[in-house]
Amino acid sequence: MAIAVQQRLLSLDFFRGLTVAAMILVNNPGDWSYVYAPLEHAKWNGCTPTDLIFPFFLFIVGVSIAYALGARKEDPAQHRALIWQALRRGATIIALGWFLNLFPKFNFAHLRFPGVLPRIGVVFSICAILFIKTNRRTQIWTGIILLLSYWFMMTCIPVPGIGAANLEPETNLGAWLDRLVFTPAHLWSGSKTWDPEGILSTVPAIGTGIFGMLVGSWLRRKDRENAVKVSWMFVYGFGTVILALIWDPFFPINKSLWTGSFVLYTGGLATMALAASYWLIDVHGHQRYLTPFVAFGRNAITAFVLSGLIPKLLGYIPVQDTNLHQWFYQTVFVSWLSPYHASLGAAILLVLVILVPIMIMYRRNVIIKV
Repeated sequence: MAIAVQQRLLSLDFFRGLTVAAMILVNNPGDWSYVYAPLEHAKWNGCTPTDLIFPFFLFIVGVSIAYALGARKEDPAQHRALIWQALRRGATIIALGWFLNLFPKFNFAHLRFPGVLPRIGVVFSICAILFIKTNRRTQIWTGIILLLSYWFMMTCIPVPGIGAANLEPETNLGAWLDRLVFTPAHLWSGSKTWDPEGILSTVPAIGTGIFGMLVGSWLRRKDRENAVKVSWMFVYGFGTVILALIWDPFFPINKSLWTGSFVLYTGGLATMALAASYWLIDVHGHQRYLTPFVAFGRNAITAFVLSGLIPKLLGYIPVQDTNLHQWFYQTVFVSWLSPYHASLGAAILLVLVILVPIMIMYRRNVIIKV
């Protein structure tokens, strides 16, 4: 999420922009039947490159909170205003997610309440309040307690009406809670029986945001040399990846469940990726060819919203016996490319189309804040 920071890191904007561009790419293939394996989510347990994108974004949300609020939290008189600002921003992000789900028919009977943007809004709000009102030690223990509590609930508490605790898609405790709170019409259309951004799995997702907050607080410290900060980020990142792999046989790395091992695995990789970006870009000044990703990073939420609106708008413009979206895809890509190349080409084109207004905004220093 794009937050105006006092000590703006070009590497953070780059990392955020690269992440949101990848998110747009994997969410918009020309044909879901023809997607290259690295651009698909793991079927259940495991982690593909695509599975890294959403946790990386939540990690970046946490880092951005540390930079945006790190100095201002020192004045208790500002806390009330900062908390209300965080709640307003979170609510706006949630509302944008619901708007995208409703657009253009606005059929509230089938509104999916969970989702990517709603989860970002919830994680941002809770992490921002936690950052404002607590110290680093409390944040560490909060993250640990959230991950361990989620592990206990998912592996030890029997599932009502089903039986023993389990980690299967439709019969785990999180899926049961989703069905209890939401009707099938308000859940992920891919299943109608559970949601990958469901209620219970948002608990460890907050842990991903806390992970980013801790890394951001470390990175903005002025009493450490850059080489020391980067070295320890690699140590922390590698260490948490090892912990995740140790935990994996008992609580498998799984994006849909957002398991604790998934939080540690993706958080560790994100930490090392940010460390490398910071060292190369901010410390050593390697900044060529970064502009498109920095532009995406400055207006990440705007780019994501456009990626949801444009395909839907094209899909409601009739052309011959189909719609403009399908007609364009069939004519420009399928007519001369293999199915997999055509599907990937359409996704890349959408990223480039969205880049045009995003670049114009970047050149004019326009940042849409939520």
